[in-house]
Amino acid sequence: MSTKVFCFGVCAMLLALNFSVYAQQPGKVPRIGYLSLRSGFGVNDEAFRQGLRELGYTEGQNIVVEWRFVDGKSERYRDLAAELVRLKVDAIVTASGDDPIIAAMNVTKTIPIIITTGSDPVARGFVASLAHPEGNVTGLSYMLHELSGKRLELLKEAVPKLLRVAVLGDRDQQNYNVQMKELEEAAQVLGLQLQPVQLRVADDLENAFSAIARDRAGAVFVLVNPAIGFFRGKVVEFATKGRLPGIYATPDWVDSGGLMSYAPAYADQYRRAAVYVDKILKGTKPGDLPIERPRKFELVINLKTAKQIGVTIPPNLLARADRIIK
Repeated sequence: MSTKVFCFGVCAMLLALNFSVYAQQPGKVPRIGYLSLRSGFGVNDEAFRQGLRELGYTEGQNIVVEWRFVDGKSERYRDLAAELVRLKVDAIVTASGDDPIIAAMNVTKTIPIIITTGSDPVARGFVASLAHPEGNVTGLSYMLHELSGKRLELLKEAVPKLLRVAVLGDRDQQNYNVQMKELEEAAQVLGLQLQPVQLRVADDLENAFSAIARDRAGAVFVLVNPAIGFFRGKVVEFATKGRLPGIYATPDWVDSGGLMSYAPAYADQYRRAAVYVDKILKGTKPGDLPIERPRKFELVINLKTAKQIGVTIPPNLLARADRIIK
């Protein structure tokens, strides 16, 4: 081996080693913030992780995810969002409603924010338009208010003789009026009466259940509201004991014993959020990435619950279900 070849080989090895050390420096690894309502890792959080893995990212190696959960205390969002800004994250992903979006937008106008929301992000003022968000916000919207009428239609199809439906929701929530308007229009067509029932905090549960029993509602409809998820077990238990069919906005209610849910495929949405992270890390500006609407929807039916409450699900409805719990 000639001296020149030997020297070239040594230099190449040193260069490769140098590059390896450089790539492993903490400051050179992308850092992503993740803001969510519930503590611990749920199905959606794991779907986001899966999305990252599918794109070649491995936590702790070529990407760092700063997980921040407020454990139901939405007043903590701003402090945690500010903490992520101090950590100089490359992007912030928000989950579980609009509160984390608002908190992130209040603390940074430059760090890209990737949202997952059930709201209309244009109506809420998060982005300029769905096609051209502008600013530092982009992501995915379930547009859940548009599904309220469809859920009520499915509930009526499951219980053809249904006349009165108790609607559980928080009147002070931003999306309450939008969802109620959609429901009222559908109820008029379906010949149903709606009974709005306030449910915001745990102290509301007793009054809510008493009102439903007193006014003899024939079913329950839970509006989209991440906070109500903390009362899922109690609401489902009440509905089952009262032999009340119910339809919900997320399948975890059905897994917990609720009768039906119709919703976007949430896991798919969170997996798609990883695609936005990848594009932003590769240099695309968030304002140039259109807001994505749901690609898949899922109807989930719990036949075990149907039997418990004495409801026979029509065969044509069962045939359209994406998942059936027996």
